[in-house]
Amino acid sequence: MSTSKDYLPNSDALYDRVIAALETVRPYLQVDGGDCQLVGITKDMVVDVKLLGACGSCPMSTITLRAGVEQAIKKAIPEIARVESV
Repeated sequence: MSTSKDYLPNSDALYDRVIAALETVRPYLQVDGGDCQLVGITKDMVVDVKLLGACGSCPMSTITLRAGVEQAIKKAIPEIARVESV
């Protein structure tokens, strides 16, 4: 069974928009020793991110993902359905 996802190509303009939205929350994550990395965007508009550094092991990372990262992305790009940590 394959675990690879069907991501949009990196050349899709949506990637630039998601990266720009991530840049708005990145300073807040970095202040606490964390960061996030865009992994991919699925065809059903789910953004996969990887939480890095302190964010990757923090017990509050789910709240950070939903209240911070997901809200910033969905505010900038309403067609995004959700953001998932991988």
